[in-house]
Amino acid sequence: MKIAVLISGGVDSAVVVHKLYQEGNDLHLFYIRISNDTEEGGCSYEEDMEMCQLIAAKYKLPLTEVSLHEEYWEYVMDYALKTVQAGLTPHPDMMCNKIIKFGFFEDRWGKDFDKTATGHYASIKHNDNGYFLATAKDAVKDQTDFLAQLSQKQLSHLLFPLGDMPKDEVRKLAKEAGLPNANRKDSQGICFLGKINYKDFLRRHLGIRRGEVIEIETGKKIGEHEGFWFYTIGQRKGLGLGGGPWFVVKKDIPVNIIYVSKGYDTPLQYGRTIDLTEPNWITYNPFGDEQSSIEVAFKIRHVPDFQKGTLVLNRDNNSIRLFSETDVQGIAPGQYAIIYTPDKQICLGSALICNHEL
Repeated sequence: MKIAVLISGGVDSAVVVHKLYQEGNDLHLFYIRISNDTEEGGCSYEEDMEMCQLIAAKYKLPLTEVSLHEEYWEYVMDYALKTVQAGLTPHPDMMCNKIIKFGFFEDRWGKDFDKTATGHYASIKHNDNGYFLATAKDAVKDQTDFLAQLSQKQLSHLLFPLGDMPKDEVRKLAKEAGLPNANRKDSQGICFLGKINYKDFLRRHLGIRRGEVIEIETGKKIGEHEGFWFYTIGQRKGLGLGGGPWFVVKKDIPVNIIYVSKGYDTPLQYGRTIDLTEPNWITYNPFGDEQSSIEVAFKIRHVPDFQKGTLVLNRDNNSIRLFSETDVQGIAPGQYAIIYTPDKQICLGSALICNHEL
């Protein structure tokens, strides 16, 4: 099979190359570059590219560097910054996969191959009804929540060879294969911007606007902050407040006030009813033609644990509500609810969180 493999310099994509090469596939490696040396993420470029070149040389495979710099900053980072400025919580990794890796790359280069493979921890199942995004064997590393905005067309052209491998097996195989990055640490950061401090990134692009931190129960000012865009609902760390724990429970955007509540058990950081909009169903609409209520598993952030709930469709106005069986911490408008089948095996898709009730 003729396969385009997206590699990053990390161990996961390197193991994908090894596995597919051992299976006898015709591989072409691609490195997507989205930054200049003077911009965020540029500092890791040389090390990343060196690793990619070593992998390509080891297997005698062609390696092409492609630039999607302008597209990334126009469609992903601009979305992220505007979302933050509006007081919402963005999901740039999800948009990066949808628009950059499996959007522009596929349209310009991936279309010339039978499949495009990446090192994502997810699986793809296929039957007469279409292609299904399935969860990975490694629940901690599972990345279906980053892929839940993909379309059926996009999913049908992808391969995720690590879906059936725990992370420790990936590391073990990398060492056995003598891969140069077998011990390289996993990257942390926004999509493939690499090693950046998120608060510094926001400060650089949005600046500082000082405001008050108010205890919501008493109305008492207990501190100051540098701008509401640095905080998200449910946040505990990085608040700079003593005598905690403190949680961000509300933001007043027009007057630049952050409201917090004290204690691990404060009810104001939890909710059970979540309003959703703009659903993206990957394979099929789970409501069908007649159902208005379905049982689901779901997540609202990148964690290994699922929660159970009921998804309800109001057919009169096409609004969707998610009713959780248990308390959900830190429900942040602008984020996405990732919807799964009750057995947690298939990711049905995602929907944008627009509001919630305590």
